[in-house]
Amino acid sequence: MLRLVDLRVKYGTIEVLHGIELTVHPGEIVTILGANGAGKSTTLLTISGLVKPFTGAVLLEDTPLHKLPPHEIVRRGVAHVPEGRRVFGTLTVQENLNLGAFIRSDTAEIHKTREWIYELFPILAERRRQLAGTLSGGEQQMLAIARGLMSRPRILLLDEPSLGLAPLLVKTIFQTLREINASGVTIVLVEQNARAALKLAHRGYVMEVGRIVLEDTAQALLTNPDVQKAYLGGA
Repeated sequence: MLRLVDLRVKYGTIEVLHGIELTVHPGEIVTILGANGAGKSTTLLTISGLVKPFTGAVLLEDTPLHKLPPHEIVRRGVAHVPEGRRVFGTLTVQENLNLGAFIRSDTAEIHKTREWIYELFPILAERRRQLAGTLSGGEQQMLAIARGLMSRPRILLLDEPSLGLAPLLVKTIFQTLREINASGVTIVLVEQNARAALKLAHRGYVMEVGRIVLEDTAQALLTNPDVQKAYLGGA
């Protein structure tokens, strides 16, 4: 469904991604693991068109996404939930959600999507008229994911959804991601919490300084001694 082919990205004169090769199949949850600065966020930004590669390709089936502007990539079915949530604090929860549907004009279907989201995240339904800036960190994270879903994406890119959240809330959000995936949305997940990510994902890639150094099933990565030592606290 999604392929990165020999993807190379530069910031100024410095190359930060060195020939990334990555594949995502329909219906999968694929996680990208790695230390800070490994290139994980840059990979997602390149898929969503916010960063342009200087060589290589990002292909959604046969469509070269790297040649399209970001809003067209959203139109093709790719939504990006960035690190740090980035909700519009002076707008209500519902206004934030409506903004997520900016590419859509089917009012009845937008309403259906919004109601589905309120079922996924009941707390957002309760807070629909509340300003997003007054929500807790966990509620803002739920809103960021929900806003991404409003475009009805085929692929959801998630950057550090558990960052700064209490363990119980992380569990809740990851359970909801499982439900979103079961509804037919393919997920690419960048996540510092390697154990939680691998328990959720079907497959995983490990990045080190702009390169993919390991690719395997999530189960195999969970039991891989090198992965355990580097990312799972040695056990």
